[in-house]
Amino acid sequence: MPAARRFAEHLATSGVERGLIGPREAPRIWERHVLNCAVVAELVPHGARLVDVGSGAGLPGIPLALARPDLTVVLVEPLARRVDWLREVIADLGVAIEVERGRAEENVVRRRWEGADVVTARAVAPLARLAGWSLPLLRPGGIMLAVKGASAAEEIERDAAAVRKAGGGAPRIARCGVGVIDPPSTVVVVERARGADRPDRSRRRRGQA
Repeated sequence: MPAARRFAEHLATSGVERGLIGPREAPRIWERHVLNCAVVAELVPHGARLVDVGSGAGLPGIPLALARPDLTVVLVEPLARRVDWLREVIADLGVAIEVERGRAEENVVRRRWEGADVVTARAVAPLARLAGWSLPLLRPGGIMLAVKGASAAEEIERDAAAVRKAGGGAPRIARCGVGVIDPPSTVVVVERARGADRPDRSRRRRGQA
């Protein structure tokens, strides 16, 4: 809790000053951002290796790492100013979180972090695009957890075919933090299909045949 409070203070002060959080969000940092992300831990297996893509202000990766010290967490973020802020905050909190500057879809990032148990994302991209970036980072049977808003069901209906094409199973909605926060967090859960191959590897093999 002390580290979570310090993180909330960082979000409300330097996070706003440096443009990671909108100024109107400062009064509701705790419930709308920190707790909203921390409750997603309900869906994360014990001891999981977790990659948070498009991490931005460290959401949901940092709250998950604080709530679950058993996790190995890496934050993937392309913007240098955000990476600098994340590293400063992590150093102050004294938590073992790695920060990777890059994009989830880049080959160098995939080579370094593929085989993850869990990939998380919050307010990064539509489900179809997010699945294309995130699923190749997962081991078969690993799960993508996308923190979404009220339109999650419509997004699933629109993008379910694209998710399957990217190597995912049928998306489903989970509600996290029931009885803890109001409203609960809405999370779209997608399992990477067992036996699914990375698209770039499949193409290489076909080219070599």
